[in-house]
Amino acid sequence: MTSNSEIRSRLPVWQSRDIAPLASLGLLVLFFSFATSSFTKPATLMQILSQGSVLAVVAAGLTFVLLCAEIDLAVGMLALWTACFCGWLFECPFAAGPGGENVAPIWAIAVTLAVPLASVCALGMLSGLLTVWSALPSFIITLAMMNIADGMSRYLTKSVKFEVPKLLETIGNHGIELTDRLMLPYSAIVAAVIMLLGHLVLAHTRFGRYVYMTGGNRQAARLAGVRCHAVVVGCLTISAATAGVGGLMNAGRLNSVSLDQNADLLLSAVACVVLGGTSLFGGVGGMGKTLIGVLTFSVLKVGLNQIDWIDDYARPLLMGAVLMVALVFNGLLGKEKP
Repeated sequence: MTSNSEIRSRLPVWQSRDIAPLASLGLLVLFFSFATSSFTKPATLMQILSQGSVLAVVAAGLTFVLLCAEIDLAVGMLALWTACFCGWLFECPFAAGPGGENVAPIWAIAVTLAVPLASVCALGMLSGLLTVWSALPSFIITLAMMNIADGMSRYLTKSVKFEVPKLLETIGNHGIELTDRLMLPYSAIVAAVIMLLGHLVLAHTRFGRYVYMTGGNRQAARLAGVRCHAVVVGCLTISAATAGVGGLMNAGRLNSVSLDQNADLLLSAVACVVLGGTSLFGGVGGMGKTLIGVLTFSVLKVGLNQIDWIDDYARPLLMGAVLMVALVFNGLLGKEKP
C-alpha cells in the first residue's frame, strides 16, 4: 500500500510565488464586486473574455520567448502588419474589391488569411535567425523588426482604413449563446485552444522541455545536447505567429484595419505574462500562469472602466499604479527559494 508520505510527495507543492498571482486576481475581483454593482453581471464576464482573448493569444506566444530567456518587442507591430496585409488583400480585385463591396469567394478569403500569417511567421523566423547569427540580444533585433513591421504597414495602407473578412468580424464580435444573457465569445474559444496547445507543447513535448532548459541554463543545455539556437528561432517564430493571429482577431473585433490598432499590445502582453509569474530571466513559468495574468489584467481594465467616480484621465494612472504594485509583489515573492 502507498504510505501517506508517498502520497504527499506526489502532490504539487504550492509556493508563495504560485499563490501570489491567484491572490492578486481574487483581491481584484472582490474589490470590484463591492465597488460597482455592474461588475457581477454576466455582461461583465463576456466583456472580460472578449477583451482578454486577443491578449491571451499574443501572450501565449510571448510566454515561449520569455521562458527561453529572450524578449520579442515586435509583437504589437507584427500584429498590426498581419491585419493590414489581410485588409489590403481583402480589398484586392480577386477578393472583395475596393471597400469590400463584393462577395469574396472562399478560396480568396483563405488566401487573405493564410498569406499574412505566413508572412508574419517568416518575419518571426528572420528575427530568430538574426538573433542567433549576430549574437546580439533579441531585444535589439526585435526592436528593429518592430520598426520594419510598422513601416511596412504604413507603406501598404497609406493610412487608409481597410475592411476585413466577415469571418473575422464573426469571431471578434459573436459567440455561442449559453443563456439569454450569457454568451461565450468565439474569440475566447480560439484563445483557449491556442493556450491549451501551448500548454501541451511546453508540458508534454521534447521541444517544451528544451525551452525550459534553454532559459534555465543555456550553457548546461548546450552541454546536454540541446540545440539552443534552434529553440530560440522556434520560440520567436511561435511568438510572431500568435501575434499575427491576435492582430487578425483584433481587426475582426473592430470591424476594420487602421494604423492606430495594437498600440499598447506589446506592453499589455508582457504585463500579462509577468503578472502570472513567468520570469523575465527564463526557465520559470508556463501557460497556466499566463492565463492567470491575462485574467488579472482584463479584470483590472474592465473593472476600472465600470467605476463611475473615476474619470478617464485617472484610469490610466490607477491602472499603472495597481499593475506596479502587483508586479513588484509577485516579483518579490518569486525571489524566494523553493
